[in-house]
Amino acid sequence: MHPAQNAVTVQPLVFVPSTGPAPGATQHPAPAPACSTCRHKDLCLPGGLPPGGAQDLDRLMFSRRRVRRGESVFREGDAFRFLHAVRTGSFKCTATSTDGGQQVTAFRVAGEVMGFDALARGRHTTTATALEDAEVCVIPYTQLLALSARSPGLPQVLSSLMSREIVREHHLMMLLGSMNAEERLAAFLLNMSRRMQARGFSATDFHLRMSRAEIGSYLGLTLETVSRTFSGFQHHGLLHVDKKHVRDLDLDGLGSPVGAREH
Repeated sequence: MHPAQNAVTVQPLVFVPSTGPAPGATQHPAPAPACSTCRHKDLCLPGGLPPGGAQDLDRLMFSRRRVRRGESVFREGDAFRFLHAVRTGSFKCTATSTDGGQQVTAFRVAGEVMGFDALARGRHTTTATALEDAEVCVIPYTQLLALSARSPGLPQVLSSLMSREIVREHHLMMLLGSMNAEERLAAFLLNMSRRMQARGFSATDFHLRMSRAEIGSYLGLTLETVSRTFSGFQHHGLLHVDKKHVRDLDLDGLGSPVGAREH
């Protein structure tokens, strides 16, 4: 790859709302809420920083971007300039598979940072698309690197966030390589349950913003298998499901060998 493709440069951020000015018109980005007072600070960049570290992030004045359902904040192949922290809403990350189709590689919710996939080559390897109306904090990466050189703890936080990405990739490989359909869907639901609980929501009653087909793409299952497995879980009293609303999750039951009850 040409060396210029690896260069990470910051361009002036232009915020174009989904509706409003005519094409070509721009407006200044809205400043993001301060990291030090954000409700998701313990899950996002400020998490793990020493006292005063979040105030250092406040001085960077991250911008805020509203994203409509179905819109993307970056696309596969785009040059890397920014990290995007999910403030509200949720996203799916997709990559082009070997057969030219789109494979779901991750789901992102509030407090999680998107864009680390681009660090190796300076270009994004995935597309991040909003599953619902959402909002992100836009973080210029070179400014973040400059701050990390003088802010104790921030390099460790960045390393921790990148480590989470590696763990997620490893978890997905385990799902696809060693689990049957029931175990894959159970692990997915338990993971979503923990993430909802960490954000102050119910661990047993929540909406899945992604479709059954998107869940299947992520888990390496067909749409029919995902639907059949949801029905099987409901039959066994492990949950109740109404379209995308999942409630009454039996967390202990989902954590047991589900497949053993099916055979």
